[in-house]
Amino acid sequence: MNRTVGRKKNFPILEHVQIIDIAAEGKAIAKVDDLIIFVEGAIPNDIVTLQITKKKKRYCEARILTFEKYSSQRTEAFCKHFGICGGCKWQILPYHLQLEYKEKQVTDQLTRIGHVHIQQSLPIVGADETTLYRNKLEFTFSNKRWITQEEIIHNTAITQSNAVGFHVPKLFDKIVDIETCYLQAEPSNAIRNFIREFALTHNYSFFDIRNHTGLLRTLIIRTTSKGEIMLIVVFYENDAHKHKHILDAIYKEFPQITSLLYCINQKANDTIHDQEILVFAGNDHIVEYMEDLQFKIGPKSFYQTNSNQAYKLYCITREFAQLQGHEIVYDLYTGTGTIANFIAKHARKVVGIEYIPEAIEDAKQNSLQNAITNTSFFAGDMKDILTDEFIQTHGSPDVIITDPPRAGMHQDVVDTIIRCKPQRIVYVSCNPATQARDLQLLTSIYTIEKSQAVDMFPHTHHVENVVLLTKK
Repeated sequence: MNRTVGRKKNFPILEHVQIIDIAAEGKAIAKVDDLIIFVEGAIPNDIVTLQITKKKKRYCEARILTFEKYSSQRTEAFCKHFGICGGCKWQILPYHLQLEYKEKQVTDQLTRIGHVHIQQSLPIVGADETTLYRNKLEFTFSNKRWITQEEIIHNTAITQSNAVGFHVPKLFDKIVDIETCYLQAEPSNAIRNFIREFALTHNYSFFDIRNHTGLLRTLIIRTTSKGEIMLIVVFYENDAHKHKHILDAIYKEFPQITSLLYCINQKANDTIHDQEILVFAGNDHIVEYMEDLQFKIGPKSFYQTNSNQAYKLYCITREFAQLQGHEIVYDLYTGTGTIANFIAKHARKVVGIEYIPEAIEDAKQNSLQNAITNTSFFAGDMKDILTDEFIQTHGSPDVIITDPPRAGMHQDVVDTIIRCKPQRIVYVSCNPATQARDLQLLTSIYTIEKSQAVDMFPHTHHVENVVLLTKK
């Protein structure tokens, strides 16, 4: 039975609430007296006591006060930072159930919300490795680390407040000091922990996120399946002597680093796409391999962060495209040209378009070093580049492959695609909700033939989905 046992100005406490489902964005769902309640940190069949934190007309949000009974399906979280760090929130859900809920999420978004008909929904493609699967992680330095509940309970004296790790969800200025992260293989943890200890030993300042002061700002670690390592140390203060001291120490401790880079970022945000990246030691790039291809990855390059699952994703994309060797293919949002180069030998011509100029330069280099001669790449805003004039110049596409960011495709891009009427569209998406919106627009002249989800991010609610559309 559900009942209110306390109330604090429209924030009731509810006992004996059963979690019944999981929502599209990964939150758990409960239902009390026809009111939908969204809550984090629970799985179906947990029985909990909740406190409402936000009330809307059709739903509420709540936080868990106590677990009265755990679901029999619950598993033990493997990371000590679970529940504080914003990542891997589904550790408590068995992997086969994660896949079921991700598949359900895609189906619900496309059919119930997007109201599109799918002729064939293929089973979700799971990951062989559910930990240590990422090839890129970004960590933040902070002089205001998150104080743990254990430290508060035991009234522990805080001797140092520096941290290097991940943001606490919804708290931009608090960083969880990460000891061991299970997302990226070693030496990722070893590098991060070494830099932290070196900085503390030498009294080098960590970034103050509110006041924008401090030496060390962020740290980016990229790896490849063949063991190449790129490390980008981002400084805030411009002190060449300190930079060299830290970078020398890193390279001496980890001589296996393939590409040791750094930059000075004194902007208001952490992005480095508009910053000059300098080489301290090694190469200015690393190389990933896929089938018989090599892909150059620079510090600003986009590359799918799960290399093994990316290969499966690209294989599905290539299969859906049904190329016979005579087609003109447009690869929209091409990134570093991975899909474009991956399918190039199966097409007559591939045209790639991407917003980031550095990524386009990498795409061209990727074609060059793989002796691919039937690709061409263009940098610019998609809605400005992909015009009727552009298509007239470069040829009308027989197949369009599109892999847009989470926001989906701009209306102008959808309109242009409809006007040029390719025989097939392969739509790769990291956000089934915006994919559903775009598909609804495209169904005026296209049939949705196949859909298949790919799990790129185990222990999270995120999912990629590939859809094949054929012209009616």
